[in-house]
Amino acid sequence: MDTQSLKAFIAVAEQKSFSAAAESLYLTQSAVSKRIKQLEEQLSTTLFDRHNRTISLTEAGEALLPRAQHILDLVSDTELELENISGDISGSLTLATSHHIGLHRLPPVLRKFVHAHPNVDLDLQFMGSERAYQAVRLRQVDLALTTLEQTPKSDIAAIPLWQDDMVCVCAANHRLAGIPQISLQDLSSEPAILPEPDTITYQLINHVFAAEGLSLKAPMPTNYLETIKMLVSVGMGWSVLPSSMVNDDALTVINWPGTSLRRQLGAVFLKHRTQSNAATALMDLLHASADD
Repeated sequence: MDTQSLKAFIAVAEQKSFSAAAESLYLTQSAVSKRIKQLEEQLSTTLFDRHNRTISLTEAGEALLPRAQHILDLVSDTELELENISGDISGSLTLATSHHIGLHRLPPVLRKFVHAHPNVDLDLQFMGSERAYQAVRLRQVDLALTTLEQTPKSDIAAIPLWQDDMVCVCAANHRLAGIPQISLQDLSSEPAILPEPDTITYQLINHVFAAEGLSLKAPMPTNYLETIKMLVSVGMGWSVLPSSMVNDDALTVINWPGTSLRRQLGAVFLKHRTQSNAATALMDLLHASADD
């Protein structure tokens, strides 16, 4: 089995379309069809059931899919290990990050990195925490800088780098600002401007309310903390933000009625995936930055 045929097979399985797979691989549809045919002939089995307008994996195809991905991952890791022997810090490095980390934590690190390692082709992608973890598992990114899960999964290495102390805030003229002792019930009855429900930050906040049998009223979720800050400052609701972002008179800090909220920020990557010299160099800079 050659790797190009396996890549074509995985692409067709994921896209459920020969034409879409061809587009994703920058090949012609006939080239993809030829590779699948060669693979089926080599294995003496049919991998796809061709329907009228759709395709689906056969039982043999279902069995091959995880093994094909494992083979490609093994080849990729082996090639990377051999490249690392040279000690060169070059090639591509795909990094996922949240907007908050990308704007407030990462710039001085990236400035040093691109200056020290000009031969690295850095691809920076902004995404929420849940999507970042998924991208790491699917090997779509090498590293992700994001909010860390409270209970890390067994396949993920999580390296704490920074801690965000979170505070509850509202606009200075908001109704909540005039209540001396805020309760979770008070907050539950007011609109909350929060990150999207699939983010770790939202889940951290929601857990506090769910434990008391209360629900959050979050009409317009957004993962941009700067946007959340603006919406809160004009009186559209309350939120929970890193204390470092509360630095003007437009926001009032509310006494949070629950236990202190903290979120851990850091780097995540697959435990058993070989990391490139470029990824290792970036992690060294991140550790140094976190220690400052």
